[in-house]
Amino acid sequence: MSDQSTHLRETVRQRYAAAATQVSEGGTACCGPQGIGIDDSFGSAPYEADEREGLPADAVAASLGCGNPTAVADLQEGERVLDLGSGGGIDVLLSARRVGPTGKAYGLDMTEEMLALALANEKKAGATNVEFLKGTIEAIPLPAHTIDVVISNCVINLSTDKPAVFAETFRVLAPGGRIGLSDVVADDALTPAQRAERGDYVGCVAGALSFAEYRRGLESAGFTAIEITPAHSVADGMYSAIIRASKPAVETHRRVAGPTVGT
Repeated sequence: MSDQSTHLRETVRQRYAAAATQVSEGGTACCGPQGIGIDDSFGSAPYEADEREGLPADAVAASLGCGNPTAVADLQEGERVLDLGSGGGIDVLLSARRVGPTGKAYGLDMTEEMLALALANEKKAGATNVEFLKGTIEAIPLPAHTIDVVISNCVINLSTDKPAVFAETFRVLAPGGRIGLSDVVADDALTPAQRAERGDYVGCVAGALSFAEYRRGLESAGFTAIEITPAHSVADGMYSAIIRASKPAVETHRRVAGPTVGT
């Protein structure tokens, strides 16, 4: 990993560690990208009232995403779900409800403070089909072919090695598995420099892929049936988007993800 990538990862870790600490001390995490207008599209607003009902208050307060991936992933009873960058655990706890006692919801996060908050929320919720893991989304600590659905809420844009994230996501999915993501995506016409003008990396803007880059990255990892649908604007030419794709039921040879995906 380059010095710049290491620095960006540490900056992201510090930002979310501070957010977790703030929530744990009775505050509310600052939601939405820095440097652009913050509105009801970020944080817990995308979740319906009946979804938030019964969740620990700290899980809701710590929500920092740009969407509601559990609403687009079409989770079914008995499925195994993995949330990349699970934070305070809101999407893991919602997933656990949807997959029921015969299913399981995993949360993966690299931040000790967020994991501690998530574990506390798991206990408060009384969830018995949940497991939180420490690690990075570029090196998922799970065996291959063990997950039915991968979700993520405005986290992949924060990675400095998105080809690795797509490859690891593909690896852990069982044949026929799928992804249901919320993420920030840029118009194809915007250069990386123009994206950086609209917000910083830790604020989920500068590191966002374009629509074409996202599609190429998923295709290079082996995904098919790719849909990338803008949901709402978060900055000029940048959107919170819903991303769906599938892993073929029969895995075929795939191209190696290349540098055209961007970082």
